[in-house]
Amino acid sequence: MRIFVTGAAGYIGTAVVRELIGAGHQVVGLTRSESGAQVLEGMGAEVARGVLEDLDLLRSCAAASEGVIHLAFNHDFSNFAASLATDLRAIEAMGEGLAGSSKPLVITAHANGKASEDAALAWVEQGVRASIVSLAPSVHGEGDKGFVPQLIRIAKERGSSAYIGDGTNRWPAIHRLDAAVLFRLAVESAPAGSRLDGVDDEGIPFSDIARVIGRHLDVPVVSIPREEAQAIFGFLGMVASLDLARSSEGTRELLGWKPVQHGLLADLEQGHYFTK
Repeated sequence: MRIFVTGAAGYIGTAVVRELIGAGHQVVGLTRSESGAQVLEGMGAEVARGVLEDLDLLRSCAAASEGVIHLAFNHDFSNFAASLATDLRAIEAMGEGLAGSSKPLVITAHANGKASEDAALAWVEQGVRASIVSLAPSVHGEGDKGFVPQLIRIAKERGSSAYIGDGTNRWPAIHRLDAAVLFRLAVESAPAGSRLDGVDDEGIPFSDIARVIGRHLDVPVVSIPREEAQAIFGFLGMVASLDLARSSEGTRELLGWKPVQHGLLADLEQGHYFTK
């Protein structure tokens, strides 16, 4: 298949592009930067230069493809509503490019992104094999810039690794390479209207994550009251206190997906998170 991938030069995108090319697919990757273009060309992908706001480009690239994987998202928490609006318009444009073709459109779920999810699934009635991948909040692996590196940074700055209350609230996680396989399986065979759970570790107690971080940084591990979470964790304060356990059993059965990479705690033990 000739697959158009947005966010192709990103942390998850590069893993997806390698997975697709390794499986024999042809990839056209969207990137805005010269460095991103060089990365994609080095992997053997074609490059589409542009941004998510260029709706004509998205529409035409989708129309010229045999499937779309939409990974790009502007994680600007200072104006998250604008990021969600951009995502919605991008999905609408790519759906227009695929309308009536029975080709796949795989999108990535985001917090408060129900409008985007509804828009993608609405294209099912217009002849698009749309599906949604909902990744675990921690997508780990080398190059991770998400929640776990932020927890490590905070622990370094404060001189202690904290969890909230008894720390039994659970975080799900997935390795980026297992996530890449899931996106490939989705674009190849996910039924129209599928909601797919990108989860390997279904729920790691937050205190276990804090303990591994504390041991590697050689700092004390401490419990903090919930009312102090915002002051210590910043914008992560609310997330760090939630119990987010999820299962991917249905997704595994539907697509034959079998995660094979290290879990989050084992990945932390590899040490690469602590070398910066």
